[in-house]
Amino acid sequence: MHQRARVAVAVLGAATFFLVVQFGALALAGPFEAAGYQSVEDPQNPANSVLYFGVILVATVIMLGLMRYGRTTGLRVVLVLTSGLIAGYVFSVILPALTIPAFGSTNISPWVGGAAIVAGLLFYPEWWVIDLSALIMGMGAAALFGISFGIFPALLLLVALAVYDAISVYGTKHMLTLASGVMELRVPVLVVLPTTLSYSFIDDAADMAESVGADEDETNRDSGGESDDSHTEEGGFDRDAIFIGLGDAVMPSILVASAAVFLETPTLLGIQVAPLGAIVGTMAGLFVLLKMVLEGRPHAGLPLLNGGAILGYLVAALATGTSLLTALGLDAVF
Repeated sequence: MHQRARVAVAVLGAATFFLVVQFGALALAGPFEAAGYQSVEDPQNPANSVLYFGVILVATVIMLGLMRYGRTTGLRVVLVLTSGLIAGYVFSVILPALTIPAFGSTNISPWVGGAAIVAGLLFYPEWWVIDLSALIMGMGAAALFGISFGIFPALLLLVALAVYDAISVYGTKHMLTLASGVMELRVPVLVVLPTTLSYSFIDDAADMAESVGADEDETNRDSGGESDDSHTEEGGFDRDAIFIGLGDAVMPSILVASAAVFLETPTLLGIQVAPLGAIVGTMAGLFVLLKMVLEGRPHAGLPLLNGGAILGYLVAALATGTSLLTALGLDAVF
């Protein structure tokens, strides 16, 4: 019964986090577009997807290199500041404007909110600080990319990332190494879902760092310097927390925001049907993924999550009478 309770907490926590990110991105897409936060000149250009995918590859190589040689302090600072910056975008549209005479008519709400996120991450990176920051960052990032990628570029990006994720987890396995290193950084690119009230991410990350260091020292002596940083647990579910990459929540949510902005479909309960279909598809993929993860083995998330979002979106869009050409966004590209 105790194990069942832990599983229920983990599943409920993950589902809640994903839903908040997706509906949050959906709610922010309109205000972000109205505020002019679109980051590209032509959101229908498929080259945007190619460029962004290339940026991800380069960033991954840089992060792995810095982790390999223990140069992670600067990386942590950059990721924390990025979290504060994206949070600032979110706070700029959800917080009341705040001005003080010293700054004239400048709205300082985004700066105050972003600074609070940065301070929390730097000085007290407990799991709830990480998750709250990740929640705000996830909604903001998904909305920003959603309004900057038309339907076809968004679909192209999600497919490319799903294939890459599968290769990096099951093939090269470098994503497992990256995940282990990111945990030690204590930044909101990893969502922490505790299954016990006593869990402390600060303590867990410190123990993980010591464990990885000992493993690397031993491996270096035995095999000349190569190590395997993947950590899996077999048998019953007895973990105090599970971890999900923030990208797993953000990437399918890009399609949710994009569908809301670039495709008009009928509404259901006040929500457009097409993005709602993407949300339902994502959640279906998430439950399948969690079932696999809770068995104790690492799995690539994006094939199931992006695949579910795309399938759910297409079924919903086509069900409203939208043509396949329009649903795929091809009529806006060609």
